Amino acid sequence: MSKRDREEFNKRGRKEWTELIKEWIHSELDREMIARVYLDGITIEKVAEEFDISVNHCQVRVDKAKKQLFSHIKII
Repeated sequence: MSKRDREEFNKRGRKEWTELIKEWIHSELDREMIARVYLDGITIEKVAEEFDISVNHCQVRVDKAKKQLFSHIKII
């Protein structure tokens, strides 16, 4: 995770992020993956292994979910 992403995620509590993810990320798989990466701090490689998908596919899904999430919230 980039330093900027970590800073943005640190501005809100885990509970708030969990609610925002539930509200704006409609795919259950994407919700689980973005939470594992950004809330639990698990690497993309480990998450890909956990969900039995390629690292590239996992990265694409997490990036898309993050973009979707951030498009609906105000980044302070």
